[in-house]
Amino acid sequence: MSTDLEGLFAAFNAMIGRSSMTDAEFGETFRRTMAALVRFDYVVVFAYRGKERPIDLYSTFDPEEHVVFVTLYQAGPYLLDPFYHTARSRREGVLRMRELAPDRFFSSEYYRTYYVQTGLAEEIGFFVNVDEDITVVLSLMRREQTGVFPPAEFLTLKKVEPLVANMVRHYWASLAPRFDAQLTAGGRSRRRQGQSEALAPAEAVWRDLNLTSRETAIVELVLQGHSSESIGLKLNISTGTVKVHRRNVYRKLGISSQTQLLSLYLKNLA
Repeated sequence: MSTDLEGLFAAFNAMIGRSSMTDAEFGETFRRTMAALVRFDYVVVFAYRGKERPIDLYSTFDPEEHVVFVTLYQAGPYLLDPFYHTARSRREGVLRMRELAPDRFFSSEYYRTYYVQTGLAEEIGFFVNVDEDITVVLSLMRREQTGVFPPAEFLTLKKVEPLVANMVRHYWASLAPRFDAQLTAGGRSRRRQGQSEALAPAEAVWRDLNLTSRETAIVELVLQGHSSESIGLKLNISTGTVKVHRRNVYRKLGISSQTQLLSLYLKNLA
């Protein structure tokens, strides 16, 4: 598509003289800027810090879509999301989901059970590191009917990335207190339930399932969509050893498939 200069200038004009913006105001400014440059169907912005529940800063979903893309995602599936793991690694830039996904992601149970509900053809994210070990990811999504981003539009997004990064660091520079408040609220909830305040949600799942640290590492990678070969390379062990550990985990948990593994994981996470 051709650049909409009128729309682009209008988006820039909204920022002139503004030392601060609300989440909705900055999110809308970002949406209008991107809409002047490329075609997309949805925008969603999450902030990530460690293994903590991501904070949703802005999105363009209707109420029904919001349940799938935000509410369900924050309830636990984010822990298996390639964008989440890329944010945790503190990688920056404009990145495609398909470039970040593990080798078996698109045949994984997570993909079939959760991600396929989104009906997306492609997702591209601006990964921006801010203070306090926080990464903000601004995602542009295209539905299957729209198709993937053409190479020319992806190149445009790469060119505008420095501007987006500077905007994010200016207008979303103080997110740490919001994560701290979320942790405090979560700690109160866990204390009421008699759970340990120190454990992150995923860590509590593995503790409750009585898996060893090695078994935990392997199961996490399986659920993320890594093959046994990929897991072996990541953990520096043989493919055969990975398969032995997987069989032991399945036997310990009384299951026989990745479908049951994901179901058990999400049930314990909830």
